[in-house]
Order: sequence, then C-alpha cells, then structure tokens
Amino acid sequence: MKRFHFGLAALCLTATAFAAEPFDDKFRQLDELLPSANQYRTASGAPGHAYWQQRADYTIRATLDEANRAISGSGQVTYHNNSPDTLHYLWLQLDQNIYKPDSDARMTMTAPSREAWGRAKSDEEGMKYEGLRNILAGRDFDGGFKIGSVKGSGGAPLQYTVNRTMMRIDLQQPLKPGEKFSFSIDWTYKINEQKVLGGRSGYEYFAEDKNALFEIAQWFPRMAAYYDVYGWQHKQFLGSGEFTLEFGDYDVQITVPADHIVASTGELQNPGEVLTAAQRDRLAKARTSKTPVVIVTQAEAEQAEKNQAKGIKTWHFKAKNVRDFAWASSRKFIWDAQGYKKDGSNLMAMSYYPKEGNPLWEKYSTAAIIHTIEQYNKYSLDYPYPTAISVNGPVGGMEYPMISFNGPRPVKDKKTGEITYTKRAKYGLIGVVIHEVGHNYFPMIVNSDERQWTWMDEGLNTFVQSLAQEAWEDNYPAGRGDPRFIVDYMRSKNQVPIMTNSESLLQFGNNAYAKPAAALNILRETVLGRELFDYAFREYARRWKFKRPTPADFFRTMEDASGTDLDWFWRGWFYTTDAVDVSIDGISEYGVSTRNPETEKAWKKAQHDAEPVSIIDQRNKGMVRKVDEQPALKDFYNEHDDYTVTNADRNKYAEQAKELEQWEKDLLAQGKHLYLVDFSNLGGLVTPLILQIELKSGKKYIERIPAEVWRYSPKKITKVIVTDEPLLSLVHDPYWETADIDQSNNAWPRKVTPSRLELFKSRQPENMMKDFNTPLKKQDAEGDKEGAKKE
Repeated sequence: MKRFHFGLAALCLTATAFAAEPFDDKFRQLDELLPSANQYRTASGAPGHAYWQQRADYTIRATLDEANRAISGSGQVTYHNNSPDTLHYLWLQLDQNIYKPDSDARMTMTAPSREAWGRAKSDEEGMKYEGLRNILAGRDFDGGFKIGSVKGSGGAPLQYTVNRTMMRIDLQQPLKPGEKFSFSIDWTYKINEQKVLGGRSGYEYFAEDKNALFEIAQWFPRMAAYYDVYGWQHKQFLGSGEFTLEFGDYDVQITVPADHIVASTGELQNPGEVLTAAQRDRLAKARTSKTPVVIVTQAEAEQAEKNQAKGIKTWHFKAKNVRDFAWASSRKFIWDAQGYKKDGSNLMAMSYYPKEGNPLWEKYSTAAIIHTIEQYNKYSLDYPYPTAISVNGPVGGMEYPMISFNGPRPVKDKKTGEITYTKRAKYGLIGVVIHEVGHNYFPMIVNSDERQWTWMDEGLNTFVQSLAQEAWEDNYPAGRGDPRFIVDYMRSKNQVPIMTNSESLLQFGNNAYAKPAAALNILRETVLGRELFDYAFREYARRWKFKRPTPADFFRTMEDASGTDLDWFWRGWFYTTDAVDVSIDGISEYGVSTRNPETEKAWKKAQHDAEPVSIIDQRNKGMVRKVDEQPALKDFYNEHDDYTVTNADRNKYAEQAKELEQWEKDLLAQGKHLYLVDFSNLGGLVTPLILQIELKSGKKYIERIPAEVWRYSPKKITKVIVTDEPLLSLVHDPYWETADIDQSNNAWPRKVTPSRLELFKSRQPENMMKDFNTPLKKQDAEGDKEGAKKE
C-alpha cells in the first residue's frame, strides 16, 4: 500500500511539474465579444424582423451674415419615435459648442510630450506658428450656439438643458412608440476662421481680393441618434469621434449676399430666382455632357469678387432621406457640372472652387467625382442621391450627404506669379475627392455610429478608396490600403486595437484608416479571394443601406455571405495589437527510401562524397603510402567500399519487394522530396502562409496555406512540403501581402539585407568670435529699421 501511495504521489508531482501551458486559442469564436443576436439584429449579420430606426425631418430658415461671420437660423423638427420605447426627453447635438473657450475639447488638450514641446529635433516634431495661434485664438473666440427659444408645436416653451455639446429637451408628455413630436428652435453662432481654429467647417478669408469663402456644417442643433444597441448616443463631441444621426427629409432656405453662389446638400428648388438664364442653360447642357460644363466661369467669379454686390438672395434646397445637411457659399465660386446616369444612379456631379484652385480643380475635381461613383457603385451599392458635390475651401477633407469639402490647391510664386502644383497636390486632390465623395456610401448611406467606431466609416471607405485609386491609373501613388504601408505602424508600441472608441485612438490615421483598409485588402486578396469577398461586401452594403450597422453586423455579414469562419481574423486584426511576423526557423529534407540497394547505397555514397574533405586529408594529398610502395598488400577491401552493393543486398531487396502491393511499389518509385519546415509565429497574429518555392531546375511556384494551419499550435508549427525535385529556396510572403513586420526571417536560406552607410564631415566647434564679426546682411538691417519704426 505504501508503495502504491508513493507511486501515486510521485505521479501527481510529475503531472503538476509538467502541466501544459494555457493554450492561446487564436481561433476561438467571438461569442464572448459580440452582442447576442436578437429580433433587431440577427446572427447572420442582417437586420432582424423587428429592426427599427428613428427619423427626424427638418424645416430650416437660415441667414449668413458675411460681414460679422455669423449664422442665424430657426428650424422646426419633427421627430418620429419608431422605437418600442416610450421617451420622456430628446437629446440633440450642439457641435458648435466645441468652439467655446471652456469646451471639453479645448480643456482636455495636452502636449504630445515635453520633448516634442520644447526640444523638437526637426520641423516635423516642433510646434508650428499655426499650432500656437490655434491655442491662443481658441481662448478668445466667442464660439458655440446661442439658443434663442425652444417651443412645442403649440408655441409653448419647452424646458431644455445644455450639457456641453449635448442638449436635452424635456417633453411635456411622454412620446409613445409610433408617435411623433414637433418643436421649433432658434439659434445663432459665430463662424470660426478655419485656418486659425481648425475644424470640419468654417470660413477662409482671401486678403488679396478681400473676400471670404464659407463652408458651413454642424450648423444647426441636430437630433442625436437613439437605437437598440446604445439607446441615446450622447457621447460628448471632443473632435475625433464624428457624428451619428437620424435620416429624414430637409427643407432648407438659405439667405446669403446676392452675388454668392451656394453649393448644398439636396436639389435647388428655385433656380429661376438665384441663377441667370445663361447659368440655367449651362446646367441643362451639363446633364447629358460627357465632360464637365462650366456653369459659373472664372471670369464671372473674378468680376463678382471685384464688385461685391449689395442685397441678398435666398436659395431653397430640399433633400430626401439624408442624415445631415451642409452647404458652402461664396462670390468667389467657379462652378462646373457633369451628369451621370447608369443603372440605379442618376445625378449631377458638381465642383465649386475659387480661382486659386485652378488649373488643378477644373481638370480633376468633377472627373474624380464621376470616377468615385463608378467604382463605389461597383463594390457596394448604386448611388441614390441626385447630386454629388466637391467644394474647395479651407477644410482639407470632410464629408456630408451629397457634398464634401476638399483642400488641395496649386501654389502661386510670390515673385513671378507663376502657378504650379506638386505631384502631392494633384494626387492629394484626386484621392481626397474619392475619399470624401466615397463617404456618401459609408457612413452617409450605410449609417454607422461614427461617434463610437471611427473605423466603420473611415476604414471601410479608405479600403474602397484604394480600389478606386487603383482603377484611376497604373502605379497610382497611394499611401493607404496596401498592407506594406502599415508595417512600421504594426511594429510600433504606441497603438491600441482598432476596436477602440473614437476619442481614445492613438495614431488616429493609422488606426482608423490605414490598418482597417489594409486588413480588408488582406481579407480580399489573401484570405477569401476577390469573388467571395466582393460578394459579401456588397451584401453588407445592401443589407444596411439607410440603416445603422454595428461592428458585429459587419463581421457576421462577411462570414455569412462568404461562407467562411473569420472569427480568428476579426479577433487578431481588430481586437488586438498583435502583428504578423512569421519566421522560417529551419528545414530538414527527407527522401523516401526505395529499399533498392543500387539506389540507396549510391545515395549514401553521394552524401558522403559531398562532405567537406578534412584538413588532414587535404594536407596529406600526394603522400606516398605503404600500399603504393607495395601493391601486393591490397586486397578485396581496397577495391570495394562500404557502398558496394552485394548479392545478399540484392536478394534481400527481391524478397522484400515480393511483399509489396503494386501501389506501394509505385509510391516508392515516385522519388518525391519531402521537407519538414519549422515556422514560428513571433508577432502573435495568425496568418495564412504564402510560400514561394524555388526548385533546383529554377522553377518557382506559390503554395497558399490557410491560417487554420496554426489552430493547434499558434506559436510554432512544422509543415510538410512535397516537391518533385530538390528545393533550392523557400520564401514566406514574397509579395508583402500580409503586413509581415520582419522580412529578414522570411527566407531560407536567409537573405542579405541591403542598406547604405551615410558618411558625415566632422563637426567644427562653434566660433562665437567669428559669428560675432560676421557682416550683417543689408536686407536684415533694413528689416530691423522697419521693425524699429513700427515700434
């Protein structure tokens, strides 16, 4: 008994000492992360049979006060409660309140680091004039909404509370499911100078001709979203997390100076009142033109700049089933347009830009709009709206329904007046137009919650943008989309998972734009293939057109429509900061023994002969040996070595061959080469293996192995590679399609990494005496005199 207990104790101790490490299952399902499916959102990723969505219709009258840089407006909102819930209050967004001096956005601003603030090593790191101006001007600018009155449909005042960038209206009677509620609201606010205070809207002043250009957005109190997943989306607006809003119809009248041209969401209702007969005729021709038609010419715009007419005009626009409304206004606008009609799309593509935008804008803006519609229709859904607009102004790139604000311009030489544009400006304009017009699809139609998840609109849109740019021209100089572009970011420690709230993102552009776009390209090209991916992506757009999807709806739809379990992909790429880093650690070659002594002993002899000759034998070469002096000493063993085939060997082989079936003999005769290849997953993110195999004959081919090869051992695996002839080299990810962060360990044999050594001259010590005696340049002296006079 004691021996039994001792043995059991020893067994238990042994089991404890050698217990397996906890298994990190990279392929475990996302059930613990995704919300449970329900009647509103199904497990397949489609809207459920009880899916609901709120609605808000607006009637707005607004006036632009150009001289005082201000907006005043009054609006009536009709809110439709399509939810199963009874509501006791409504929440609205007051996004202009971000410009209040004490806004959360300004009060929570921090310096990137003490080193970047005071000890910048380069212009890229250092504080700019514009940055300091923004900090100081923001403390003095009297921004934010001034709410005049809030009244119910009967005219009675409604109680409301402003909580920074959100506003709660208390209802006098509960709003039951299926009911609607109308209220009116008046407001004013000062328009920010965009190049000083930044932001997604604002005005730009042109000192040369003393005119302004206004891009107006987030300009009225907008209904916050209420939906099944979060209830009210009333997270404060801090600047990064954009907007999620309800669809509705808009009837908007905008009063501006009489010589202004207005670009807007929706369709113009009174062209006879605001456009000349010539302009209306040009618009009619543009609808069927194959190239852009100029509606307001540069000469006409320049004349308006000089005259600055008095009086006002009111432009009337209507828009159906949009989630927001924006506009732009200036007497500086040149305007061109071109119609597009195909399949389910019938629209006018239009561009508005000042003379400072030419010749770049007249050549590329509207052409890029048309291209965007063509490509996005191909990959998602038919553009449903009647207009698609690109406006050049101070905002570098921002989207609203049917209208976008885009920044790149040519440059004018101050001395010669010559106008040129850089390669970066050209492709920056084409790219930003594709991107911002593309946002009509994501999130203006596929209405994701931007305040919560930036990647759902920016990442998906950047991905489709990359496809559209590839269709623009060969070797388009793109900066996002291709997996190779995010390798440096994936190496970095300063990052958070893609599935992080919009306001908490680090490296915003890489996290919300570049990484999701690269991940989707990997999913399309490397994991699913184009046919499966494209079908599933279009199904996602179709299912959630004019609805509000969540990340779970996207993940589930892509799996459902492609017929592929992608939980490992979403988990690794979207919920972690793991990187792809696959290392080829070693290769062993195995040949299948034929058992034929003629073959096998010849193989063994070849292996022996391939061994290095020892240093002793090398130096003894030519030595006169005893048997050379007395040949009679030689016998059988001097004529035969260990690799001589004997008759006994042959008889044994003949006996063994009798026991083999024909298929077994055929198998031995194939002469295949077997290689055991050891792979390590150093980065933590499992990935398909893309292996380029090169054989002794020079033949190269690719083997693609699904990511599931890692399912039992996510850190190390050994894979069998079978070839018809000896393997010369093996490379993982030869096309850089997986965003592998270390290519140096991807090849066998290892490849030499080329680089360059930069040589520098020895630095001379500072010579203060020499610097002190340096003659003062004449222009500097004159500048000092001018400065002294001003003081």
